[in-house]
Amino acid sequence: MAFPTDPSVPGESSGQEATRRRASYDYSLILATVAVLFAISAICIWAMFYFKWAEVQQMTPALKGQYMAAMNRVMAPFAVALIVLLGICVPKRLLPVRLLNWVGGGLLLVFAAVAAFRGIVDGLLVVLVASLALQLVVLVLAAAGSGWLHFTRSGYWLRLGSSLIHLGIVLFLLDLFFFRHQLLHLLLFWVTTIATVAGMLFSFYAENVVRLFGGCREN
Repeated sequence: MAFPTDPSVPGESSGQEATRRRASYDYSLILATVAVLFAISAICIWAMFYFKWAEVQQMTPALKGQYMAAMNRVMAPFAVALIVLLGICVPKRLLPVRLLNWVGGGLLLVFAAVAAFRGIVDGLLVVLVASLALQLVVLVLAAAGSGWLHFTRSGYWLRLGSSLIHLGIVLFLLDLFFFRHQLLHLLLFWVTTIATVAGMLFSFYAENVVRLFGGCREN
């Protein structure tokens, strides 16, 4: 039996509604991200089998270049979608749900404008750099224990761990753009690894982390 909400506490009702709306939005983002990752995985698996079946490795450099260019064109829309989703997932910690769609649309417009003048790669890079800047803000606020952030789970170490994992994902994608620059590539790789591993430890073993640090933060 459903009980009506007490009209004397309208703040509680609106707070619960905002929480349900944010949870639903998070669930939609998860489904969209899984769908994009599935498409990317399917394309990669198909490309590997096709590479072997068509014996691309024995083709002339010109034909190999055409194959790579064709695969890049197929993958580009999904890469853009993944980066835009990441660009939405990061600011959702800072902004209310009603503004996130506008942020996503703004990122798409920025990407389209930069891609039109500088190319798709530069457009993706700009979106990633913007996501990185926002994620660094989120990480600093999470480390400071700020109450301004929007998380579906409570707990200092859980929030810090989630922020570190997202930072690692952003840096991992950013590292793909700089793999030709050895020193920068290695730096990003190790920062990505440390951030991701630390984030997982803080997220999955929060109680142990609290005990390790003597309960200096409430889990």
